[in-house]
Amino acid sequence: MEQICVVTTVVDARAVADALAAEAVAGRLAACAQVGGQVDSTYWWRSGVETGTEWSVQFKTVPDRVAALVDRIRAGHPYEVPEILVSRVECGDPAYAAWVRDNTRT
Repeated sequence: MEQICVVTTVVDARAVADALAAEAVAGRLAACAQVGGQVDSTYWWRSGVETGTEWSVQFKTVPDRVAALVDRIRAGHPYEVPEILVSRVECGDPAYAAWVRDNTRT
């Protein structure tokens, strides 16, 4: 099975999530990006507990595009310390893995 990567982040506004998704796909850093619905997050920040509404974005890419994708996400991210998680997963469908690979090439 071929490996692909899922890169995930959360942001504070749907418009920001949509922009990050569109930029990554247009720049061929991700084959696709999925914006998830609102989620309430509770976290420790600046000596206190905060709660806020966030939108998640999940990007599908290949291992050799991860660093560039992470750089793009970081550059467009509104948070001082953005959550950017990278998971390497085995792709169960060779055709999907090929599609991800083919659509992350310029």
